[in-house]
Amino acid sequence: MKTIITAAAALAAAAPAAAQHAGHGSTPAPAAQPAEDHQAHQHGTAPEAAEAPAADHSQHQGMDHSQHGAAEAAPAEEHGDHGGGHQMTGALGPYPMSREASGTAWQPDTSEHMGLHLTSGDWTLMGHALLNGVYSWQEGPRGDDKAFVSGMVMGMARRDFANGNALQFRAMLSPDPFMGKRGYPLHLASGETADGETVLVDRQHPHDFFMELSASYSVALSEKSSVYLYGGLPGEPAFGPPAFMHRMSIMDSPEAPISHHWLDSTHITFGVVTAGLVLDQFKVEASRFNGREPDEKRYNIETGPLDSTAVRLSWNPTDTLSLQASWADLKEPEQLEPGEDQEKWSASAIYTKPIAGGWWSSTLAWGRRSGDHSEWFDAWVLESAVNQGPWTFFGRAEATENNELLSGDHGHHGPTFDVAKISVGALHDFTLSENVKLGVGGLYAFNFVPAALETVYGGDPRGAMAFVRLKID
Repeated sequence: MKTIITAAAALAAAAPAAAQHAGHGSTPAPAAQPAEDHQAHQHGTAPEAAEAPAADHSQHQGMDHSQHGAAEAAPAEEHGDHGGGHQMTGALGPYPMSREASGTAWQPDTSEHMGLHLTSGDWTLMGHALLNGVYSWQEGPRGDDKAFVSGMVMGMARRDFANGNALQFRAMLSPDPFMGKRGYPLHLASGETADGETVLVDRQHPHDFFMELSASYSVALSEKSSVYLYGGLPGEPAFGPPAFMHRMSIMDSPEAPISHHWLDSTHITFGVVTAGLVLDQFKVEASRFNGREPDEKRYNIETGPLDSTAVRLSWNPTDTLSLQASWADLKEPEQLEPGEDQEKWSASAIYTKPIAGGWWSSTLAWGRRSGDHSEWFDAWVLESAVNQGPWTFFGRAEATENNELLSGDHGHHGPTFDVAKISVGALHDFTLSENVKLGVGGLYAFNFVPAALETVYGGDPRGAMAFVRLKID
């Protein structure tokens, strides 16, 4: 673990240094905007706009004129910075739209966003697509290789009312099911099942075809406060940081974190209702949701009782920093472990700062989940990414306490092992047209296992991914 801590510290120190030495004098490229934030892409807020005071939610509705030009002209596919004007507020409260991330989660106000926008009457519409063609290689006796497609296609429709209230609908679809029931090879990952009988180990499960079908309605209480209601089938309850594919600090990497089932695996929950209160920089919210993880049938809509609970407190003390702490009680989350409930805790800090020629974003997060014999299992993750013009450099260091790596059939758990992973990579975007970018990238991963697992894994196995990314926004 000393090696992992040292490497994590080096990763954090290297990020700002890379920012100073990569691409001096370049202009931030729209292609480097965070591609997958399915609430944050809605209005193309640039860092400079995000740092401006939040607009009066009761007076400034409709498109962000500083980012999209005059909304009354209803320009299709309009985005970017087109001159002065007011900033659009969030769908859930009177703060910059850039604060909103996946589900109802928050991120720093300085986060960057983009999407294709148009207006139709009183409605603002947004569309976005991102597809990764990936080849994953994992070495050793438990390794494998596979080519697959991942990503998302999403859409949003929002209506703002004169009294400051807002109604929003979101849909997000994923090509993940096309990769097959067993997902893709990824050392030290575990969770869910491919066939309803055995746990997936050293593989990342595919997400469901329907990643989000949600609606929200917010009521403005004052210039700095609001209440809201969010529901999804599927949707994301009030637990953890934004889901990993929506965090600026790592969203350019196609690799799922091995800490996924500690921090953000609830981001696709088939049945969730969340109520929240926003008070300027603070937000408190609670969810009732279906605690069961999605089964191996990836194309259907699942239903179940809203029998689980989550509570989250969020605080954005500055434009560049977002903090959260959350707790959840899940009823029978694992399909292969009926009757076994689970408790989870999480805390995270996200820091995002515009820099000359781009941006720098980092996330530090901790997650804890209970076991079946009053045990607790922890996970830590540090992510950081630096963008300079067409280039984005990213890295992640994480450590987990995992009791599923030697699990038997039918979800029975085995001994617990401390394992860790470090991944580093880069992406270069090429502009094909105003709204279409093609990126080419790769990453290399170092996996660390204890002596008891060296025979099983053939030592500390390595892994790598090469990928091509198509982004339409």
